[in-house]
Amino acid sequence: MTRSPAPKSSPAPRVAGRCGRPPRKLAGEVDERILEAARKVFLERGFEGASVEEIAEAARSGKPTIYARYPNKQALFAAAYTSALAARNARLASHAPAGSTIEERLTRLGEALLIEVLTSEWIGLMRLAIAEARRFPDLGISVLKITRERGRETMARLLGEVAHAGDSGTLPEFDPEHCATAAQYFVELILLPMLMRALSGEDLKTLHTGISPYITQRIAFFLAACRHGGLG
Repeated sequence: MTRSPAPKSSPAPRVAGRCGRPPRKLAGEVDERILEAARKVFLERGFEGASVEEIAEAARSGKPTIYARYPNKQALFAAAYTSALAARNARLASHAPAGSTIEERLTRLGEALLIEVLTSEWIGLMRLAIAEARRFPDLGISVLKITRERGRETMARLLGEVAHAGDSGTLPEFDPEHCATAAQYFVELILLPMLMRALSGEDLKTLHTGISPYITQRIAFFLAACRHGGLG
């Protein structure tokens, strides 16, 4: 007896799925998750102790997704650091210095700068960059160079806004051609001493409580230098 051929099974329906690269919005969300997770893991584990596998898990991503964007752990750290710097500078750039006098406006600006920098996350990231500079000189040089350059750019714009807000038009240091130099002095005078104290291990809460008298003294010195040609 000849058997009838078995009926052919129907092909399984194809499940619709994405082809090619994800939409830009979704790619941006993935990037943001990866960099946020990287900052968290680097701060918790240190550079040496952090693993791409743990970062991928924290980001709800996969290692291939991370390596497609960042070829190694150094590149991932640099990107995480740079994104934190960009966010910090964006918050500063949105700050509109308020006050009826230039002293008041510069005081508000100096306070905003210190509040943004004197955080456990930012100080932790800077310590990591400094600690790894010996093993990875290019990494240390690049992130610290970016910090200086972008910080000066942001402060120059903000000082320009201070100059256009009221009574500083008579000070040549606030003219557009001199504003970058004024911004450099402002950062070095206001930020660097407090930053060095934080990096050396002083308690951040204690530093925050001393911001107001510190800023008052430093702004007075900065304006005296501006008025007497001390920035030239």
